[in-house]
Amino acid sequence: MINAKELFRTRIRTHIKEVARYLQYIFNGHLAIAMIFLIAAGAYYYQQILAELPENFPTAIVMSFFCAIILVYNPIQTLLKEADLVFLLPAEKRLNRYFRSALLYSYFVQLYLVVLLLAVLAPLYFTSYPDQSFSFYSMLGFLLVFLKGWNMAVTWWMYKIRDNNSRYVDVGIRYLLQFFTFYFLITSEFVFAGILTITLFLFFYYGYYLSSKHSLAWDQLIEKDQLRMRSFYRLANMFTDVPYLKAKVKKRSFLVQVLTRHLSFKQDKTLTYLYRITTIRSGEYLGMYIRLLIVGSFVIYYLPHVWIRILFGLLFLYLTAIQLMTIWYHHRTNLWMDLYPITYPQRQQAFVCWIRQLLFVHVCCYGLVFLFIGYWDQAILFLGLGSLFIIAFTESYFKQKTQPSA
Repeated sequence: MINAKELFRTRIRTHIKEVARYLQYIFNGHLAIAMIFLIAAGAYYYQQILAELPENFPTAIVMSFFCAIILVYNPIQTLLKEADLVFLLPAEKRLNRYFRSALLYSYFVQLYLVVLLLAVLAPLYFTSYPDQSFSFYSMLGFLLVFLKGWNMAVTWWMYKIRDNNSRYVDVGIRYLLQFFTFYFLITSEFVFAGILTITLFLFFYYGYYLSSKHSLAWDQLIEKDQLRMRSFYRLANMFTDVPYLKAKVKKRSFLVQVLTRHLSFKQDKTLTYLYRITTIRSGEYLGMYIRLLIVGSFVIYYLPHVWIRILFGLLFLYLTAIQLMTIWYHHRTNLWMDLYPITYPQRQQAFVCWIRQLLFVHVCCYGLVFLFIGYWDQAILFLGLGSLFIIAFTESYFKQKTQPSA
């Protein structure tokens, strides 16, 4: 006899324990410092923007846009395993309590997004609508929490529909209905908001009616869970070794050829070649490297003050360096690394030199951003400070972290 309640308790305890173990590596001291700096700077500039907010700023559209996104984004963690297709699928009718618990868990976990959104949008709302009371904004918050639960239920019902196009249409219609519902509420058009709310719940009922004709798509639920956990493991793998993560290798022949064709076939270049193709062909490093470069360039471009630009440029160099540090540990479980006729100092030097080259590319690109916005003197200053930062950081932190363990 399957005890659905005890089964969920066992799996949720295991899941929380595993996630918490990796979160302590993700939110280490380096990332915490960077996040505090980013939040403080973001809050400062948010306040500056609100102080100069134009009267015709589309606050209602902006708020409705983000509210609707939060409502239709409903990942459901069922904690199902591949073996459940064999051992639990025949007992699906006795697992209603298990799935209700999974749905409630997913709902309460997602509420932090609602709280963050309400906290971020509150200054914008009261700046644009100073005559509105806090009670009305609280009503919007309660409505957001209420509709979040209904959207979670509809998402669960639609998991019974195997046609992906039907699910995409469902999400699109729900997004539009809830976007305009919040828009009319914020602009005090309550009649239109009421009509759209009724239409929305009729659409919810239609989703329930469609799903009642189908059974759960267990294979898709398991696949969704695996995709979410794989994304989490990829993030955690930037900070520590994750044995559950299956590394994906991509060919990328052109990039490999560009980076390796000028390397000589000498013994001391062995690790240089290895670290270069690892960065390019691995599924984790190149995408992260390019994303940080793009985001850093946009941040530098849009920030108004020179020293803030330079500080953020150095901050993104720091973040990139910390993420690239994981390349050193990429091959640590491969015993054949010890068979290379390469001394440990040679391996360390090859790694540090490659990371420096990658970081210098970022410095040059950020310098081009400074030139693009018309400040050649700032570009020269950043190139100098960035180069000093790279040399100092790699000489101190990287060489310390790559010392052989006693």
